[in-house]
Amino acid sequence: MENNDLQKILQSLADGKISVSDAVLKIKNKPFEDLGYAKPDFHRKARQGASEVIYGAGKTPGQIIGISQALINNGQKNILITKLDKEKAGIIGKEIQLDYKETAKIGIIGSMPKEKIGKIVVATGGTSDIPVAEEAAVTAEMLGNNVVRLYDVGVAGIHRLLSNTDEIMTARVIIAIAGMEGALASVIGGLADCPVIAVPTSVGYGASFGGIAALLSMLNSCASGVSVVNIDNGFGAGYQASMINRMKGL
Repeated sequence: MENNDLQKILQSLADGKISVSDAVLKIKNKPFEDLGYAKPDFHRKARQGASEVIYGAGKTPGQIIGISQALINNGQKNILITKLDKEKAGIIGKEIQLDYKETAKIGIIGSMPKEKIGKIVVATGGTSDIPVAEEAAVTAEMLGNNVVRLYDVGVAGIHRLLSNTDEIMTARVIIAIAGMEGALASVIGGLADCPVIAVPTSVGYGASFGGIAALLSMLNSCASGVSVVNIDNGFGAGYQASMINRMKGL
């Protein structure tokens, strides 16, 4: 149930067009649907401010299509599908119009919001971190945020980062994405006056342990205001950044 649908129900109640019991019934009506393999949540946006997102990894194209159709049939106009590989996207695109962002491995049904607010900066240590960064950036854009990308600004050439000080200092939230030793988050945390969300990536040589080295470095950051999400979790960072950016009073 979209927020505007809920508002219409409450307005009808206030205007005396429907009874309290009718309003309760409409609000309770079909909060989810049991498809056997999934239970799409139709009230997610009313509860949390953002509609349900489909995690594409581990699901068949048929399952993704079924979940998407259920969401569409219940009024969800825009759908985000994460961790979606190109092969599955091709199959889904034959059934439902799909905008596939290959680098981000994200599929979009519907369209991006035209109006965006605030400013989220997405920064990466290197070019190899861009797939995770694009997942974060596209997620944030889909949730109605302005996004500025600062790619390949890692500490191995810190002048590249320092040349973007204005962007860093005017951001409302920064997502710092890095593999290897993960030092980028601490450096940005020492420059910014806004929340910094650190994303360790699995990029690096053997001793990086698939991102664990960067994860531990970010968790042990001495810079205040740095929080950390899981390894390669661009979606989680983009979603959290959106929640911060859209908080009232900021």
